[in-house]
Amino acid sequence: MTEHHDHDHGAHDHGAHDHGAHDHGHGHAHDQGWRGAARYLRILPKMWNSPVSDAVVDLVAPRPGELVVDLGAGMGPAAMRAARLGAQVVAVDPTPMMRRVLSSRRRVSSERGRISVHDGAAEALPLADACADGLWSVNTMHHWSDLGAGLAEIDRVLRPGGRIVLVDEDFADPTHPSHAAHQKRAADHQHHFDHVEPDDVATRLGAHDVEIIEAARRSIAGRPAVVIHARRR
Repeated sequence: MTEHHDHDHGAHDHGAHDHGAHDHGHGHAHDQGWRGAARYLRILPKMWNSPVSDAVVDLVAPRPGELVVDLGAGMGPAAMRAARLGAQVVAVDPTPMMRRVLSSRRRVSSERGRISVHDGAAEALPLADACADGLWSVNTMHHWSDLGAGLAEIDRVLRPGGRIVLVDEDFADPTHPSHAAHQKRAADHQHHFDHVEPDDVATRLGAHDVEIIEAARRSIAGRPAVVIHARRR
């Protein structure tokens, strides 16, 4: 691994490449600095627990002892659920405030020995080649600065047979419960979204050694979303 921001539980040394944890240079500028922190604080209650994250982890179906990656872990609802299922979770997030919150949450959790928190981004994952059994992201693809590079990194870190679930909720869909709030933030230039097309993600991911199981717009946990479900060959 590269820098371990909260690593007092003796996690395995995965032999990661040094991607420069302090200055990975990835992620939108909208998510950095005090403006990004203020926005995240406003939506903190919604990020602490998440039915969508629960559904995504259930799709990955982590098993006891497996190493799984929560990409863009935020405040850790998915990481906590996977750890409760017995998996070793590498929680990766590029935002210092998110890592601080999740590190504090991990320390008071009975599952703290199964979770480690790391600086990183989709385009520069702090993991060794072919070390992970599963990887997911929830509401992060629209933040990636380079979709192709992020998908290549996912392919790199997964073992053969490793499971992938990438989900972005479609806040632009009028049926989404947060549609009105999203539209207001977009109009006020408070949030940046690069709209993700499932066919584009499937094409790019399929160019690697990856089998696409599903690439669709559909409901997950009662919310419209882009859903990519795949497996490393």
